[in-house]
Amino acid sequence: MTNNRYKILVIEDEENLAAVLSTLLEGAGYQPIRAGTCALALTLYASHRPDLALLDLGLPDADGMRFLREVRRENRTPVIVLSARANERDKVEALDAGANDYVTKPFSSAELLARIRSALRTFGPQEGRKPGAKFVLGDLRIDYEARRVCIRSQDVRLTQTEYNIVAFLSEHCGKMMTYSAIAKGVWGYFDEGCVKRLQVNMANIRRKFGVRLGENRYIANELGVGYRMNGERDE
Repeated sequence: MTNNRYKILVIEDEENLAAVLSTLLEGAGYQPIRAGTCALALTLYASHRPDLALLDLGLPDADGMRFLREVRRENRTPVIVLSARANERDKVEALDAGANDYVTKPFSSAELLARIRSALRTFGPQEGRKPGAKFVLGDLRIDYEARRVCIRSQDVRLTQTEYNIVAFLSEHCGKMMTYSAIAKGVWGYFDEGCVKRLQVNMANIRRKFGVRLGENRYIANELGVGYRMNGERDE
């Protein structure tokens, strides 16, 4: 059964279609959030942190590709493009920019819901990120739904990227995750610059966690391989 707390951002400027999509999603147990412009979509994305986005490319204020590129700079939220643009070049451009799927209008309700379920299974929240779930490791606590990290009941102020790294490692607690696996989980891709970015972000995370240089409290590093969240999950 679909978890009715999964939030789906519907980015569609055509009012009738947006209403139909919202009704369809509500009937399937999702929580739709509607945006008719790229600017509003980016604002709602930042404030609501949806589990998935349905993206129309033909928006009145900007091409939908702008939203996709902005989201992919920091996050791996699954994005399904819903577009009347059926040519191969547009599809390839969207997929190369980080879209997880591309559905050409018109489409059937059953097919769209199936693609949403598939995207959430493959690219969406892992077990630890299901709404309401929390992670506890000693005095470290993560509230996934609130995107909140605390140590000894004190909030740790992380950037979006820092939080995504910590949350990803917590989902795989006890397992050494390679630089490549972490980068793909956080940014959706891996290139030669990702290792340095990970190292810089990890240095900031350790500092904010109050961990001294050389200590492996909370997160251990195997030089040249990757990082591991210490311990086992306690949910």
